[in-house]
Amino acid sequence: MAAPTTASPREAQVFHALSDETRLAILARLRDGERCVCELQGLLDASQSRLSFHLRTLKDAGLVRDRKQGRWTYYAIDAGAVDSLVEAITALRPWRDAGRRGGGCC
Repeated sequence: MAAPTTASPREAQVFHALSDETRLAILARLRDGERCVCELQGLLDASQSRLSFHLRTLKDAGLVRDRKQGRWTYYAIDAGAVDSLVEAITALRPWRDAGRRGGGCC
């Protein structure tokens, strides 16, 4: 299957979510499993409002899922989203024979 020539809006949303240092730090903390939002606040030394904004961006991009238990919310990485991300990045890989297509550019 040939790689698509343009990124989908969904792919753009995922790459946007990954473009922030705080969101990458959140994902790094979630790599070992589900964490309570209060735990993430302590680990990242982040205010609740700042953390909520970044978690919402990650959730809207489909990279994390949440689960409510009592008054707390727990977050985890969505493994399927990571698999899709790997596929999207792999699709960007240049073809082996790129540049050997002969002829000029016109």
